[in-house]
Amino acid sequence: MYPLVIWFGHGQVEPRWLAGLLLLAIATRLPFLKISKVARWSVAGAIALAAIAVWANVLLPLKLYPVLVSCVMLAAFGYSLMAPPSMIERLARLRDPHLPAVAIAYTRRVTQIWCVFFVINGSIALGTALWATEAIWSLYTGVIAYVLMGILFVGEFLFRIRFKRLHHV
Repeated sequence: MYPLVIWFGHGQVEPRWLAGLLLLAIATRLPFLKISKVARWSVAGAIALAAIAVWANVLLPLKLYPVLVSCVMLAAFGYSLMAPPSMIERLARLRDPHLPAVAIAYTRRVTQIWCVFFVINGSIALGTALWATEAIWSLYTGVIAYVLMGILFVGEFLFRIRFKRLHHV
């Protein structure tokens, strides 16, 4: 919804009012959220981007929010590769706490694939924020990026079924 609000609001509402709306949404939801350290950084970044948009009355900081999200996700997934268990292994252990070594290696590889996705997605989001129209930016960040994530989820799920069958996991 966020990219669509920016797209529909562009030219109709000053950027500072869109940013103010975003700050209001954050302020009303924040007290009720139990958030991790990573999420705190994301919220702090969102508040900073919105504050810059209010102060300068420009749209670009608001268009950079999807870039921020990709960067935060990349940081979280990438850090888990340096300080195991990997992010996907943590998620897999919620379902099966006793993963064999082959499954741990697999989850590490999937975490690496997600890191590559976040780099590419963040780069495209940045490029569209800087050089594309609001319509193209909204289309990419509000539709195409989610379709690509869905394709990656489904592709990994199908591959995981095959992987489990081959490795008797």
